[in-house]
Amino acid sequence: MPEQKITTFLWFDHQAEEAARFYTSLFPDSRIVGVQRYGEAGPGAAGSVMTVSFDLAGQRYVALNGGPIFPFTEAISLQVNCEDQAEVDRLWDALTEGGQESDCGWLKDRYGLSWQITPRRLMELIDDPDPAVSQPAMRAMLQMKKIDIKALEDAVADGGATGPAS
Repeated sequence: MPEQKITTFLWFDHQAEEAARFYTSLFPDSRIVGVQRYGEAGPGAAGSVMTVSFDLAGQRYVALNGGPIFPFTEAISLQVNCEDQAEVDRLWDALTEGGQESDCGWLKDRYGLSWQITPRRLMELIDDPDPAVSQPAMRAMLQMKKIDIKALEDAVADGGATGPAS
């Protein structure tokens, strides 16, 4: 496989290996590629994990144990395109465990990294050129935390009059 031109680099306090193992357990075609350790020159303790290279669904990432200097913010997130509600539910449950739900399909995991758990159906509905489809879907989505595909479709069917189910 040719080397990826651009790789996402994620700065963790000290949980890079733990996070990489967790993330790779969630997605098919995922694996730890390599672990690099600090040497005597530091700046981390000799022998401790410096970086972890890993693939998520075939995409390369590098996690660094860089210390608490730069925490994650919502200014960057990883978007996951989900095929169905079962995948949305599985990932939402796993990633919010020890983390925090947010609005419109966004969440922060236990490490503070933001994710967007996005069903493909949501994008089909809000990208529909017919405002009678896209607008009720958008209004419904804006009221949700975890995206509920049936509630989106119900909102479109009734023109958004009742909004999503709670």
